[in-house]
Parts: sequence; structure tokens; C-alpha cells
Amino acid sequence: MNLKNKVVIVTGGAKGIGQGCVNKFLNEGAIVVTFDLDREAMEEQASYAKKLGAQYSNYVVDVSDENQVSTTVAKVVADNKKIDVLVNCAGIQTYGSVTETTEELWDKTFDVNVKSMFFTVKHVVPVMKNNKSGSIVNISSVQSLVSQKSVVAYSASKGAINAMSRAMAIDLAEFNIRVNIILPGSVETPMLREAANLHKGSQSVDEVIADWGLSHPLGRVAKTSEIGDLAAFLASDSSSFITGGSYVIDGGLTIQVPVVLPGK
Repeated sequence: MNLKNKVVIVTGGAKGIGQGCVNKFLNEGAIVVTFDLDREAMEEQASYAKKLGAQYSNYVVDVSDENQVSTTVAKVVADNKKIDVLVNCAGIQTYGSVTETTEELWDKTFDVNVKSMFFTVKHVVPVMKNNKSGSIVNISSVQSLVSQKSVVAYSASKGAINAMSRAMAIDLAEFNIRVNIILPGSVETPMLREAANLHKGSQSVDEVIADWGLSHPLGRVAKTSEIGDLAAFLASDSSSFITGGSYVIDGGLTIQVPVVLPGK
């Protein structure tokens, strides 16, 4: 997909969907930079990249802190002279209804899930403008379109990502910078396993995830590599006329109604 030697920043790249994206870009020959708080996981990632002979670096960054973001982006530019791609994967899952959600939880959810993307795009875009091109991929969720109980702050944050990304796409189109959104369904990640553990009751975590997988018409949850494949396509020149798009990758989860016909 012509990603060789492109400089790619992946936020939240140490685990989960971010890790799936990092691995895909490394295997495509990109120069990958991970922003995350998990130093140990990023060192494991560095070992993987070394085995591939790939160019990789990482930074411990709280992406909800603008000063940390701006300082670290400057370091990436100093080392690589450019930034071609930004993939925003950093995010947290939070729970609570509108009456249960505290102001602190609301703010934390939006700081990590939304404000972080605002900061990273804000400080990467000037570099992309100098290059006269760039691709930004923001990870949202199908819970920006449909919802379940007790996820009011999380769903609201994911809806905000969609609206913000479309506005960014309009503003940045004149500079040949594209912005697209990925909306995953359930994905086999540490975050999903934490959720399964929280709600498992008498079941095992694996049993809960298998049950959740059955709610997707394809009969399973996604692999992180499958999200990485879509992110790489949207980052590449193969999608050069695509911007402002929202791409659902959910195994068919959102296309069906829950009513089941008798005998079916």
C-alpha cells in the first residue's frame, strides 16, 4: 500500500487496536512511532520491530496533556523531518448512566478519548502542511451510532470524535490532508477482556467474549490486526480520494435488529 518509509505516529499504540495498527505499519515498511503510557509494552514492541528490521521508536506520553504532545511531536520531527500519518487509537472505556456518571469521570473520558485527538491533530497538522499531504485516522466506535446501558460518557465521547473528525476533514482538505474515522465493533483487546471480567458473573472471560462474538453475524469478535488492515488502507495512497468518511468494521453487528423469527 505504498507505506514504505512513511513516518507514522500511533497513539495508544502499545496494546489493543493500537498495537494491531503498529504491527501492520511495521510490516508494511513504515517508520513507526508509538505514543503511550505503558513503557514495558512499548519495549516489547521495540523488540518485535528489531526482529523485523523495521524502524521504530516510542515515547511515554500522556496524550491528554497538550504540552507533552507538542514537545513529543517536535522530537519526532527533529528525528524524522516529517510526519505522514497519524493514527489516534488512545482511549478508555468508562461506565455509568447519566445519573451515575460523575463530573470527574465525564471529564476524564473526554480528556482521553476526545481532547487527546484534538491535541495530536493540532500539533501534527503544521508538519503535514509543510509536506503538502497527510492522512489522519481516528478510532471511534459503533457505540457512537448505537448504544448499550450505562455507557453515557463513553458513547458521547465517541460521537464527539465522529463530528470533530468530519469538521477537521473539511478544514484540512485544501492542504491535501485527509481525515477518516474507524468505528469498530467488539475487538479482542485487553480493554474488552477487562469489560468481560467486570460483567462475567459465573462465566469465564473467554465464555463472555465468545457470547459477545455470537451477537455479530460473522459469529466472533474482531482481531486487532483486522482494524490495523483498515487503518493502513486509509493511511495509504490507495485511499487518496477518501476523506471525512466513517468506516464501520463490526462483523455486521449494527446491521441487524434483535428480533429473532420463531424457529430461526
